Amino acid sequence: MRISPSHHPTRYWHRLADGRVQCDVCPRECRLKEGQQGLCFVRVCEGGAIVLASYGRSSGFCVDPIEKKPLNHFLPGTPVLSFGTAGCNLACKFCQNWDMSKSREIDTLAASASPERIAERAEALGCRSVAYTYNDPVIFLEYAVDTALACRERGIRSVAVTAGYISPGAREDFFAVMDAANVDLKAFTDDFYHGLCGGHLQPVLDTLVYLKQETQVWFELTTLLIPGHNDSEQELDAMTRWVVEHLGPDVPMHFTAFHPDWKMRDVPPTPPATLTRARAIAMGNGVRYAYVGNVSDTQGGSTWCHQCGALLIERDWYELGTWGLAADGRCARCGTPCAGVFEARPGTWGSRRLPVGMSS
Repeated sequence: MRISPSHHPTRYWHRLADGRVQCDVCPRECRLKEGQQGLCFVRVCEGGAIVLASYGRSSGFCVDPIEKKPLNHFLPGTPVLSFGTAGCNLACKFCQNWDMSKSREIDTLAASASPERIAERAEALGCRSVAYTYNDPVIFLEYAVDTALACRERGIRSVAVTAGYISPGAREDFFAVMDAANVDLKAFTDDFYHGLCGGHLQPVLDTLVYLKQETQVWFELTTLLIPGHNDSEQELDAMTRWVVEHLGPDVPMHFTAFHPDWKMRDVPPTPPATLTRARAIAMGNGVRYAYVGNVSDTQGGSTWCHQCGALLIERDWYELGTWGLAADGRCARCGTPCAGVFEARPGTWGSRRLPVGMSS
């Protein structure tokens, strides 16, 4: 690993009696000697403290549709300026963004931009929000928080795309500046988290309960269904029942298709029927907004009124069609509120993906 000459100080750490320093940003609690890096690779012990090696540097910037995060109930149709860094604090064998999240080279971070510059570019590009994504923003928390604060000054919202694997103190500071989040609920067994991700389930559940009970952050859940690993009817039933009981029926759930990647290339892709079954189980257990993703399914990707069944937001991949919401976010047919953050009219960004530079 080649270290950037400018490392940013952090505050989520403490010194141990044996001379090592413990990073406290996530439940891994990496205990590091001088010069060592955490599993995430970007948080490093330097000068007897933990510093962030990726501050101000990114793997690239791109304007995406907000639906790609995926967020279906947060400013539909609007563009979001998205960026990530490198590294991750989990070790998922099925990672779908492994080229960035598993990178061990700081040279991956070829693009650079200050938080103020990101906010400025987002405004100039007409983006309604900035997303911290591609790899988990928990590990570049200081950079994400500073960027969110700069965006807030310009009326631009912030979106975290995260696995929710974060410790309580850091969690409070991180989500205090976020407006929306998509949390990756990878499975509903600790065996899955431990065996395939190198982590544990409970800290993620704690984050979800915290978001629901202690914040005003709009959040949605995503589960990548991997054949034979987290797609059983029993597990999906338990997961969706827990969501309704602890988070309520209005938290949208996205069930997305796995494709063979990283260290699980021997596992077949997710059959569309599995996604449809998961959606049916969720809705049968009281989830009002359940979606399928990574496949072409207008029925399963659209938003329907849970009261009268009217089509509220039609989606064909990331393109919006019929709009059945009144200006106040209620069903235009029956007047039932649709949970989410909506404006009188949807955005018109569509499915475009626009790579952007920070210098222009």
